[in-house]
Amino acid sequence: MSTSSVAKLDAIFKPKSVAVVGASTKPGTVGNDLLLNLVRDKFSGKIYPVNPKADEIHGVKVYKTLGDIPDEVDLAVLIVPAKVIPGLVQESKAKGVKGLVIISAGFKESGHEGAEREKELTKLVREAGIPLIGPNCLGVINPQINLNASFAAKIALKGNLGFISQSGALCTSVLDYAEARQIGFSKFVSFGNKADVKETDLLEYLADDPETKAIALYLEDIGDAKRFIEVASKTFWEKEKPILCLKSGRSAEGAKAVSSHTGSLAGSDAVYEAVLKQAGVQRVTTISELFDLAALYTTQPLPKGNRLAIITNAGGPGIMATDAAIAAGLKLAKLEDSTKEKLKPPVLPEAAALNNPVDVIGDAHSDRYQAAVETVMNDPNVDMGVVLLTPQSMTDSDNCGKILPDVIKKIGKPVVAAFMGVKQVEEGVNYLVKNGVPNYAFPEDAVKSLAAATRLVDTKSIAKREYVEYKDVDIANANKIIADYLGNQSEKYLTQADCRPLFECYKLPLLKSGIAQSADEAAKIVSGIGIDKKVVMKVMSAEVVHKFDAGGVLLNIEGVDGAKTCYDKIYANIAKNVPSAKIDGILIEEMAEKGVEVIVGCNRDGLGPLMMFGLGGTLVELLKDVSFRLAPMWKVTAEQMVREIKAFKVLDGYRGTPKCDLDAVVDTILRMAALAVNHPEVAEFDVNPLIVHAEGKGASVADSRVMLRKPR
Repeated sequence: MSTSSVAKLDAIFKPKSVAVVGASTKPGTVGNDLLLNLVRDKFSGKIYPVNPKADEIHGVKVYKTLGDIPDEVDLAVLIVPAKVIPGLVQESKAKGVKGLVIISAGFKESGHEGAEREKELTKLVREAGIPLIGPNCLGVINPQINLNASFAAKIALKGNLGFISQSGALCTSVLDYAEARQIGFSKFVSFGNKADVKETDLLEYLADDPETKAIALYLEDIGDAKRFIEVASKTFWEKEKPILCLKSGRSAEGAKAVSSHTGSLAGSDAVYEAVLKQAGVQRVTTISELFDLAALYTTQPLPKGNRLAIITNAGGPGIMATDAAIAAGLKLAKLEDSTKEKLKPPVLPEAAALNNPVDVIGDAHSDRYQAAVETVMNDPNVDMGVVLLTPQSMTDSDNCGKILPDVIKKIGKPVVAAFMGVKQVEEGVNYLVKNGVPNYAFPEDAVKSLAAATRLVDTKSIAKREYVEYKDVDIANANKIIADYLGNQSEKYLTQADCRPLFECYKLPLLKSGIAQSADEAAKIVSGIGIDKKVVMKVMSAEVVHKFDAGGVLLNIEGVDGAKTCYDKIYANIAKNVPSAKIDGILIEEMAEKGVEVIVGCNRDGLGPLMMFGLGGTLVELLKDVSFRLAPMWKVTAEQMVREIKAFKVLDGYRGTPKCDLDAVVDTILRMAALAVNHPEVAEFDVNPLIVHAEGKGASVADSRVMLRKPR
């Protein structure tokens, strides 16, 4: 589906008429239940069942074919065998149908034949210019106009959350769960096989939907990562709509056997994690967490800081909330003395605790809660609040639920509740939730949600989201070098020496070097680098991947005699440890100045070139202290990659050591990302280590490897 066609989705989500093709007289079938949903939920438009063998279903006149319907049809929902779908698409085109939802299965999920059928379906609807959701989906719901064009048991509640799901079966559970939590939706869609309309099209539509304040996604895969990042980041940063995503498939089972460290560490989930971070999407791990955050984002303003105030009628829950806040990175707000003065008797009793958490004690009625919330939440040192209530015998939780929403609305800061219990607090909780105050079963859940909101604000505040354009790179020469290396081969492994001409095209920080084919040549190269400088000597061989382990790397070599001796020693080591290896020569390179060893790598996953950064050296796969992002990336994205590894303190001047040249690291990441983007033949690469010198002294490529592979 093209970007310009997204506006056509109005025909699916805001139709004035719906035709149900495959409406059935048999109760308990999809064709019967879907029609019943439209009728029972009192869809605001016209309903046209289509069935050649019936005259009336659920009290609605039935038509033999789409063409028999006398009026215009905005949306046609098809619930018929897959083999007759192509004919119905042509019939829909002739009728002037503006949107399609295909519930039917029997497409790519069913095997090769189904996949071919789906390709033909995509071609047909795009030629017809009719947007299609499905096939193999639950359908769509727009509770704002009582549209339940799905076979879910109930229509969704009205609200401000847009929900997009790749799984139809999950949708039915989500609807039931959301109803129990009184969470409503602006739009609710199961998009199934996404033969035409993709998750990015739906995101783009909801970004401009005035009824949608936040968007929730359940995804199993992302078709076009680059477009997803583009659309989602615009939705979040420009349209200011939070996006939550529950992405299934966190295991590393899909990781492929590859030659690079990057490939070994980059499981399929690392790719999606990178895409979601770059897109500004907040990832959740459970449906419960998704709705915890959705309840907050659709009802409360976002916090302006991370200082939390806790108001409670019991000490234990106050301590639980405090522990959760500290663990989540929040700070307990330090209340002004003037605030504490206002809380003193008669507002709160003598026994009340006036420091944060503020304990209104167990006999508190709604008037005491009201005064405490108004006073504490208006303190200038407070950014957000949580109101805890345990149902003691004298606690009027019903009245607390009634009075708190109006109080909270006037404050203009995010405030949530945790009325603990079930039956005894049920009525009070209902008042809260119906009037826009999220309630959580336990203090920890409430605090975690507020902490997530602060992280969302941090992400939202990222400035200078811009790409760096390198005008000093030589793309044409790099293309020629790659073509020469590959020749007629499908793939080619480049040793460090082979990498050099390619890296020179991208102005990477390379050291002086040369390749020796004999001990005498080694002596000459050392003389050229400078006999007063120390050098490193490395075996050049595609069969020797881990050079250090095989004795193929020798350090701190001095003078021409040292070069000759070490040349022979490396050959002897490889003959012993990797006897079958073909040696292409010995690389001799000046020793870099001291610094911190890091790795910059890339693995070209199906979604695009995945960049990796982390602490480098021989232990990179053991430590796994790495971060990932997809190329191309903003400059700020590369900066985030560097700062989010656990060992960042080592780069930032740990225990009095000099700060490393972080600008040089970021520049190297971005230049290598440009290399990956500009040349699809670059399948994998590692620069390991990249030695990062002290601030202002740059970095040096100390070792590298590249795998070239012709794109399929």
